[in-house]
Amino acid sequence: MPLFLILLGIIQFGFIFNTYVTLTNSAREAARAGSIYIYDSSLDTNPTTAKALNDLARNESIKTELLASMNLLSKAAPQFSVGSTWTQSGLTYTNGDLTVTYVIPTGVTDSDPRTGQRITVQAKYHQDLIIPLIANLVPRDAGDRLVLTGEVTMVIN
Repeated sequence: MPLFLILLGIIQFGFIFNTYVTLTNSAREAARAGSIYIYDSSLDTNPTTAKALNDLARNESIKTELLASMNLLSKAAPQFSVGSTWTQSGLTYTNGDLTVTYVIPTGVTDSDPRTGQRITVQAKYHQDLIIPLIANLVPRDAGDRLVLTGEVTMVIN
């Protein structure tokens, strides 16, 4: 019986590790898409809203790349959820379990294309725990799922 529990624990850890690696790789691909996004000055003729529209377009590009890179992970609630609406708080944009943050480092001038700024992509995935014994040993969210986070920071080119 103890060997069976150990085997089940190893299987559960394998699922968790696979999800973590896939999520981290997806966040890396998404951050890369955000770092090479080409500023499109034709999005708006009004200079005061061009930056906001480009940020939205960049964020959508990040979301698309993240979802494409998640492979066999569930891309639907309750494991992972994103919608069509972004919430902005300062330089942080949130869409469900996806957060995109822009940081202006010291010595870098704030510009519309955001060249030289840092972009951080954070994705949270709510992993189902199939082994009850393991589920009792790890922190869980309100839905009794383990929350795994993939976060990557890159410089915008």
